[in-house]
Amino acid sequence: MEIPDVPRPLLEALTQAAAGERCALVGGVVRDLLLHRHHEDPWRGLPDLDIVVEGRAADLVQRLPHALECQFGFLIPLSLQEHGAFGTFELELELPAEFGGTWLLDVASARQEKYPEPGENPTVRLGSLRDDLARRDFTVNAMALELVSGELLDLHHGQSDLSARQLNLLHPSSLRDDPTRWVRGARYAARLGFQFSTAAQQQALSTLSQWPWIWLPGDDPGQAPPALGTRLRMELELLFQREPWRVAVQVLQQTGGLALLDTQLQQDASWAGRLHWAQRLAVPLLPALVAGAADPLGLAERLQLPHRQHKLLVQLQDLKNRLNAVPTDARLPSWWAEFLEAPGLSSEAVALAISLRGPHWHSLLRWWGRWRHVRSPIAAQVLMKEEGLRTGKDLGSRLNELRKNEIDRIENLSRNKS
Repeated sequence: MEIPDVPRPLLEALTQAAAGERCALVGGVVRDLLLHRHHEDPWRGLPDLDIVVEGRAADLVQRLPHALECQFGFLIPLSLQEHGAFGTFELELELPAEFGGTWLLDVASARQEKYPEPGENPTVRLGSLRDDLARRDFTVNAMALELVSGELLDLHHGQSDLSARQLNLLHPSSLRDDPTRWVRGARYAARLGFQFSTAAQQQALSTLSQWPWIWLPGDDPGQAPPALGTRLRMELELLFQREPWRVAVQVLQQTGGLALLDTQLQQDASWAGRLHWAQRLAVPLLPALVAGAADPLGLAERLQLPHRQHKLLVQLQDLKNRLNAVPTDARLPSWWAEFLEAPGLSSEAVALAISLRGPHWHSLLRWWGRWRHVRSPIAAQVLMKEEGLRTGKDLGSRLNELRKNEIDRIENLSRNKS
């Protein structure tokens, strides 16, 4: 069998390792093949193949090194990671450069999934290839290409939806079971230029109005099911790192999906400007989005944001409280420098506050772009020589005084020129 972009010896090795068991390429690689698109792993940007086998994936993986050696004529370096809970294996193959270099393979046993509660992780058991396709998210991702026969298995009319450039959910409870599929759909819509089908949009709105998940807004964030917490965060990270995120967030909001995060975010008309400034100032985009929520810290806890991002939002809240107490009358640039460089704040928190365009926005921006970079016009060594100061508190205070005077002087010169 020939597949564009996929080395034939690799396909032959997989067929050999399957040893007669039904084995197929599934998911995004089949979709992209039919769309004449190059397929890559969304996290690492490397070519990858999702392979499903009816039987034990471990057996195929065990036979694969020998099959690769037979097809390529030499030993292929590979690393292996097993995810035992789901019977899946992640392999990294180091093929020669003429065969594409590093390849990623995800090899899994065909399985069935059942959701014990909406939004929870599913329970898994072995199944058929047909079962495996039925558990997927959208029809365009629920096709399989059998390796031995080369037959395309399309049980859910995925080709029809590809032609219509639309995203159709596989069954009526798709979003009830796993609401992260909503974010994934926004990612696909942005990347492929697709739209949610009318039926998918109706299911989305109906599911949201019912809110079938045990956790409710206002409950303990740590008790949210995975699909409203950690798995949702992972989908959002992919959205910002690997997709045209402006389009994806817009699709998510237009279809009502931001309400999975927060009602205020769903109604937020300023997210695009906030994220534009965040990107411009090198602030991580996910906490910049979360900053527009009614309770950013609660949402950060529910999503289990990385410690650094959670800390950034804590600093932002502290800075907002301090800014609300600052009078509206003019303050010297040196005062702002001392205020914004106080212990417990970071320049990244100031940048995030700038993206919100709240009180004293202009002063924060001037500090970010100019004042924080100003240094004392007289070096420490000169002060020690000319003023007899020694290393320590007195020298530090003198350097700080000179720096503050220099900040005010430079700002006055700038204003006089303008």
